[in-house]
Amino acid sequence: MSSLKRKPLVVVTRRLPDVVETRMRELFDTRLNHDDKPLSQEALATALREADVLVPTVTDEIDSGLLAQAGPNLRLIANFGNGVDHIDVGVALERGITVTNTPGVLTEDTADMTMALILAVARRVTEGARIIPDDDWSTGWSPTWMLGRRITGKRLGIVGMGRIGQALARRAKAFGLQIHYHNRRRVPAPIENNLDATYWESLDQMLARVDIVSVNCPHTPATYHLLSARRLKLLKPEAIVVNTARGEVIDENALARLIEAGEISAAGLDVFEQEPAVSPRLVKLARNGKVVLLPHMGSATFESRVDMGEKVIINIKTFMDGHRPPDRILPSML
Repeated sequence: MSSLKRKPLVVVTRRLPDVVETRMRELFDTRLNHDDKPLSQEALATALREADVLVPTVTDEIDSGLLAQAGPNLRLIANFGNGVDHIDVGVALERGITVTNTPGVLTEDTADMTMALILAVARRVTEGARIIPDDDWSTGWSPTWMLGRRITGKRLGIVGMGRIGQALARRAKAFGLQIHYHNRRRVPAPIENNLDATYWESLDQMLARVDIVSVNCPHTPATYHLLSARRLKLLKPEAIVVNTARGEVIDENALARLIEAGEISAAGLDVFEQEPAVSPRLVKLARNGKVVLLPHMGSATFESRVDMGEKVIINIKTFMDGHRPPDRILPSML
């Protein structure tokens, strides 16, 4: 915690909504990124050396090497986003740097996008959307053309039953899906009962029984390739895989191989292991209609970005006023 008399120097690594940047300029000595280009490692190192507060995003890899270059004034990394896997939080905490995030405010938007991907993949929405613009509807309607899969009555397996997982479950239940989930800890009975959700302690057993699997857990060392080649092979051949969490949770190469081989039906992905780079195999599958690929836009609504910015501001102001920020990351959360 800190109690600077001067306005703290706050370095923001990417462009934020105008209303957020305006408020930050009013409260802090704010250095903005007007070009909205990802900062180079050298520019990030400079920011870490000079700033009192750094406001990074998911595009900024802040590893132990960069943190070793942090200046003595850097006391807070106020992440613009919920996930903090791009920051070596353990090293930051060891150096006495507080780390915060923006939980809760992107829950509904991410759950909306997850449901949209489930529908888009099952009903071949993106394939259909290309047909008329490509002037490929000359034969007109046919009873056996562009057949997708009904989702009502299907089993949805949610991997990670946190805020987003529960929000997805509410939507999926309204669509008539049966809710199954795997989580580190079983959710309280009232939540489970309200969602008509079935808990699986064994992820393997759940994967073997569901028709659709949605990844909604954070990326941590424990969840890296949680959906490994072995686990993906447990899915039914008709299964659909959806990921709006973090790309590293799924073995992308294994997923692509299994879809190519017809051992998994299709996938909808909003996140990728090496983003913004995307596997050429996945791109080819997308062109062939087997995969829907989105450019990490699950939480991309104006409302969520403003809400995230407000959380960042509250975290910074609370910290600089000498108090514990509400969204600080604790070692037990890693």
